[in-house]
Amino acid sequence: MSIEIQDGACYHCGLPNTEGEKYPVTIVGQRHYMCCPGCQAVASAIVENGLESYYEFRTEPAARGDAALDNTLSKLAVYDEPELQEEFVFDQGKHKQIQLTVEGITCAACGWLIEKQLAKVKGVKQVSVNVSARRALVTWDNAEQKLSGILARMKSIGYESLPFQADNHEASYKKEQKSYLKKLGLAGIMTMQVMMLAMGQYFDIFGNIDAEAIAYFNAVSLILTTPVVLYSGSIFYISALKALQNRSVNMDVPVTIAILATYIAGVMAVNQSTGEVYFESICMFIFFLLISRFLEHRSRHRASEISSNMLKLIPVTALKWENEQWTSVLAKQLKTGDRVLVKAGSNIPIDALILEGESTVDESMLTGEFEPVRKAPNDRVFAGSLNQQGSLTIEVTSTLKNAMMNQILRLQEIAMGSKPKVALIADNLSRYFVSAVLIISALTYWYWWSKDDPHAFWITISVLVATCPCALGLATPSALTCAMAKLNKLGILLKRADALEQVTHASDIVFDKTGTLTKGQFSISKKVFRPLPASFTQDLATNDSTTDPMLIMQLASLLESRSEHPISQAFNVDIMIHNAGAEVLNDADISDYKIEIGKGISAQINNIKCLIGSKKFVLQASSCNDETEWAGANVLMSVDNTIVAAFWINDTVKDDVQDVLNTLRDYNLSILSGDEQSNVASVANSLGIKKALGGCTPEAKLSYVKSEQAKKHSLIMLGDGINDAPVLAAADVSVAVGNASDLAKNAADVVLLNPSLHALADLIHMSKRTKRKIKQNIAWALGYNLLVLPFAVSGVLTPWQAALGMSLSSVIVVYNSTRLMK
Repeated sequence: MSIEIQDGACYHCGLPNTEGEKYPVTIVGQRHYMCCPGCQAVASAIVENGLESYYEFRTEPAARGDAALDNTLSKLAVYDEPELQEEFVFDQGKHKQIQLTVEGITCAACGWLIEKQLAKVKGVKQVSVNVSARRALVTWDNAEQKLSGILARMKSIGYESLPFQADNHEASYKKEQKSYLKKLGLAGIMTMQVMMLAMGQYFDIFGNIDAEAIAYFNAVSLILTTPVVLYSGSIFYISALKALQNRSVNMDVPVTIAILATYIAGVMAVNQSTGEVYFESICMFIFFLLISRFLEHRSRHRASEISSNMLKLIPVTALKWENEQWTSVLAKQLKTGDRVLVKAGSNIPIDALILEGESTVDESMLTGEFEPVRKAPNDRVFAGSLNQQGSLTIEVTSTLKNAMMNQILRLQEIAMGSKPKVALIADNLSRYFVSAVLIISALTYWYWWSKDDPHAFWITISVLVATCPCALGLATPSALTCAMAKLNKLGILLKRADALEQVTHASDIVFDKTGTLTKGQFSISKKVFRPLPASFTQDLATNDSTTDPMLIMQLASLLESRSEHPISQAFNVDIMIHNAGAEVLNDADISDYKIEIGKGISAQINNIKCLIGSKKFVLQASSCNDETEWAGANVLMSVDNTIVAAFWINDTVKDDVQDVLNTLRDYNLSILSGDEQSNVASVANSLGIKKALGGCTPEAKLSYVKSEQAKKHSLIMLGDGINDAPVLAAADVSVAVGNASDLAKNAADVVLLNPSLHALADLIHMSKRTKRKIKQNIAWALGYNLLVLPFAVSGVLTPWQAALGMSLSSVIVVYNSTRLMK
C-alpha cells in the first residue's frame, strides 16, 4: 500500500513544498504538486513512460530531484527505486536482468557499438542487442552498478533507452516512423524540384541557357538541397558520429562522407561560379537511401510485432475476490494466491490454476494449435489465452511479470542475443568491408587525380555510395528475426538463435519414449499384490489382510503424489476409480521423501522404508530377487525390503508420430528410455525405429549421447521429463516437448509449446530455409558490391545511379528475408 504524503509536502520526495502550485504533475488522473523543477521532471518522466503505478505502491518518498536540472541522472535515478523495478526487472540469482527499448538503432553496427560500449561498464555482465526489434537485454550486478548508470551510459553514446513496455515500445516505433516519413517526404518533394532544374540544364529544354541562368538554377538547387542535406540526411551523420566517437566505423561513415563532400563541393562551385554541381545526385541518394531504411524499419517491426502483439492479448484489468465481492483491479497488481473470476468470452489475465468451473480454452497464441483445450479444476491456464465457454474461478500461481507469455518473449530476446557463427561472420565482414570501401575510395581518388582527370572527385563519390555494405549488414539479422517470428507463430520457442544453425548440421535424432513419442496418459493394465509385512500394518487402524490391496494402492498413490512424472497420474486415477474405501494413509504419515531421477521414489511411511519405481531400482535398493511372477512389469513397490506389488503400466503412441517420423528418415533415429526394454522395443518396432535402448538411467542416456558425439555425430535430443534434463543439456540441440517439466525446459535449447511432434518437422524445415536465405542474402550483398565496384572505380556509374543500386540491394535483402514469414 502506498505511503501517505502530508498536505503541503512535495508529492514526489515528501519534503516541504514552498513553491505552492508552481510545479504541477497529473498522476493517475489527479493533479499533484512538486517542490522543484527536478521533482517535476522525474515525476513527469514516470508518467510519460506509463509507470504511474510506482506512486500507488511505494513504501517511502523518492529522493529529491535536481532542482537545477543540470544532471541527467536526476531523471534516470527513479529507475533505481525497488518498487518501480518490480515491474520490469528480473532477478537472475545475484544478478539482475532488464529488457530495454532503444531508440536510434539504424543498422547492425549500432547493435555492435552498444554491446561493446556497455560491456566496458563496471558491473555489466552480459549485453545482447536485437537490432531488428530495437531492444537490448542487459544483465548486471546491482551491487556494482545501478540501472540509472546503465541508462546514462546508453545516453552518453547517443542512444535513448527505457525499460521495455509493449505500449511504449509501439509508441517509440510510431515516433521513429513519423520521423522517417517527414524526412522522406521532404527529400522526395525537393528531389523532384532539383531534378526538374537539372534536367532543364542537361537537355537544354529551355533553349540556349546562358551562364547567368545556369548560375541562377544552381543557386536555387542549392537552396532546395540544403534542407534535404541538413534535415533528411541527419540520420546518417548522427549514426556515423556515434561510431567515430567510439573509435569504430559503420556503414553510415562512407555515406556521410559522400553526402557532405558532394554538398560542400557544390556550395563551392556555386560561390565561385565554376565547376560542376551534383545537387540532384545528393537529393536522389538521400531519398533512395531513406526509402531503403524506411522499408527495412517497417519490415523489422512487422517481424517483431508478432511476438509483441501477444502481450496485447493480456487484459489490463481482472475481477479479484476481495472484501467478500468481485472487484476490478489491474492485472499487474495480482499476487500469488489471489482468486480471480474469468467470464466466458474473456481473455485470462494471469497464469493460474482452475479452482471451479469447466470450459474450453483457446491457447493458440502460445502453442500455434487452434484446437480448443478442455479445462477442468486443477488444470493450469495461461495469461492471454481465451476462455470460450463457462466462467472459471482461478487461483493465481505467478505474477504477471513471470507469466508464461512474458517468459516466452524474454527468452526470445535472449535467443536473439546468441548469434550463430554465420551471423558473427557477416557482422565482422561488414565492418571490415566498410574499412575496405574507405581505402578503395581513397586509392581511386589518388589514381584519377594523378591522371589529372577532372572527374576524380565524382568517381570517388560513386565508389563510396555504390559499395556501402548496408545489404551485407542486413543479411543475417533480418533473416533470423523473420525466422524466429514465424517459429513463434507455430508454437516453437528458441532459447538461442544459433540452435537454428546447429539443427542443419544434425545427423541423429534421439527420442525419449514416455511423453515424447507416447501420449504420457498412463493406465495400469495389470497388478500383482503380495501381503504387506506385519511391521508395516501393526500400527495401522486395521490389520485385516483382505484390505491389503486397498492399502497397497493407497501407499502407491501416496508415494507418487509428489512426483511430476506422468506415470504418477496412473496411480491417482486408478485409486479414485477402484478404491473408494476409507483412507488409512495420508500425507502426514510420510517423511524422508526422495525422488531418484530416472529411477524411482524412496520414503519413510510410519518409519518404514518404502520404495516404488523401475524394476532395476527397486530390486537393487531393497536387495530382493527378480521372479517370473512379475516378468514384464514396469513398476515394482517394496515395503521394508519386501516386494508387495508389481504393476504393468501402458501408454499409447501419439497419433501423429508415424507421419512425422516418415519425414525424418534421412536421419539416424533412436529411442532412449527408462522403461523396460520389452516395452521400448515394442514401440520402436511399431514406428520402424531400429535402435531402441530401454532401462536407461539419466547417466546411461548421457553416456550414450557423449559416445555418439565422440564419433562426430551431431544429435538432436527430444525429451520432457526431469530425468531428461542432463542429456538435454549435453546434446548438440535439445528440444523439450509439449508439457515438459520446468527442469527439462530450462535445459533445452528449443521448447515445443504444442505437444504435437509436427513442430519438430517445422523446426527442421525452417532451420534449413533460414540457412538458405542467409546464404542467399550474403551472396547477393557481396556479389552486388563486387560486381558494381569495377563500374564505380572506372567512372561508368554516376553518383545517382550508384545510390539507386545500393538502395535496391538493401531492399532486395530485406524482402528476401520476409519471405520466411510466409
